[in-house]
Amino acid sequence: MPILCNYYLTYRCNAYCDFCHFGDHKAYAGSRHADTDEVLKNLRDIKQLGVRFIDLTGGEPLLHPDIDVIAREAQSLGMRSSITTNGLLYPKLAERLRGAVDLLHFSLDSGVAAQHDAMRGVACFEKVIESVRIARELGETPDLLFTVTNENVDQMSAVYDIAREHGLLLLLNPIFSYFREEGLSDDALTRTEEFARRPMVYLNPSFLTLRRRGGNDPKNPLCRAVSRVIVISPENEILLPCYHLHFERLPIGGDLASVWGSERVQWHREREGRHDFCSGCTINCYFEPSFAFPTNRMGIAAVPSKIRYGYDKYVRQVFRNR
Repeated sequence: MPILCNYYLTYRCNAYCDFCHFGDHKAYAGSRHADTDEVLKNLRDIKQLGVRFIDLTGGEPLLHPDIDVIAREAQSLGMRSSITTNGLLYPKLAERLRGAVDLLHFSLDSGVAAQHDAMRGVACFEKVIESVRIARELGETPDLLFTVTNENVDQMSAVYDIAREHGLLLLLNPIFSYFREEGLSDDALTRTEEFARRPMVYLNPSFLTLRRRGGNDPKNPLCRAVSRVIVISPENEILLPCYHLHFERLPIGGDLASVWGSERVQWHREREGRHDFCSGCTINCYFEPSFAFPTNRMGIAAVPSKIRYGYDKYVRQVFRNR
């Protein structure tokens, strides 16, 4: 039963991040935003399939003109939603999104404006700080999402200070090899692991274990990208076996449940993590749900961090805000 939907509402972005393929605007110039009616229909269908969490993603998800409508529909269906944004558009949309998103993440990759803006390819540091201020004034409790690279690992403390100043959690997101080939060095892995012990910091430790072991092994796969995740494109397709490495697009039409129950999806489910291109994979988007439950040692190892995140998010943060 799938537990998560990664819904790509758009492939367009208003930043040029040097570690993300959506920064190549020419490649997605002709792409469309997801049709809102199709999205709302699909939300009802994935709820029936058992999905409990939905990541409204992109590109930059706030570029979708009906992002607030979609978020509120997911909320009305009882699904927990997340949105990660670079903050450029949030100040304009904050009132519309108020109370509609369970996990609102602002990306911040350095405590130095020039470094963050250079990584993002656009001046957005000040917009992130403004977005945090506005969100807090509206009673929201966003998180700061820090993508750890070999180049900015020394900025964890500075971003942590910003998070603490505003009473926010800091989420550490170790970069994975995809758009750029390099992963984290051994030194960066160790420093990230040690930093994650601080209060109000979240890191799934199994991400680091997976990297140290060389990533996914097709002969003994840890990936559950098909079993636990439904990936939907702006063109109303299910992408298989995942977004990043998909080689098949199944048109949804108006009946997502039938497509998800098809023999073709079952074929992919039986082979998840077993393809040659799955060798060495460490893509966080799929291993987070793959390690969501204690079905293996990696899943068990991830449980304490999730309990701690829940405590920090819903006990520490609420107490501090009061």
